[in-house]
Amino acid sequence: QVQLVESGGGLVQPGGSLTLSCVASGSIVSINSEGWYRQAPGMQRELVALITRGGSTNYADSVKGRFTISRDNAKNTMYLQMNSLKPEDTAVYFCNRRSVLGWDYWGQGTQVTVSS
Repeated sequence: QVQLVESGGGLVQPGGSLTLSCVASGSIVSINSEGWYRQAPGMQRELVALITRGGSTNYADSVKGRFTISRDNAKNTMYLQMNSLKPEDTAVYFCNRRSVLGWDYWGQGTQVTVSS
């Protein structure tokens, strides 16, 4: 089993920044991709940013130019740098790892609230 633990969420004013972290532990599995998803109240979970095994990145149109996904393989940690935050970015943010066999592993989520 793979365990994922997110941290770094909180309350921030519009225009502010936050950096989320996701630390992985447990079984060693071959990973196809890692990503950040978010879910606002009453909404479906949506993909925010993705980084593949090869290092390619993809972003939701709503966060392009504002969010940056990265990882530190030596620390088994993935990051999401979020700048110019907007109230509509308010959501619970989840990290995800998808194995090469298609298994999905999820963290417990961290709340991000953007409000003045």
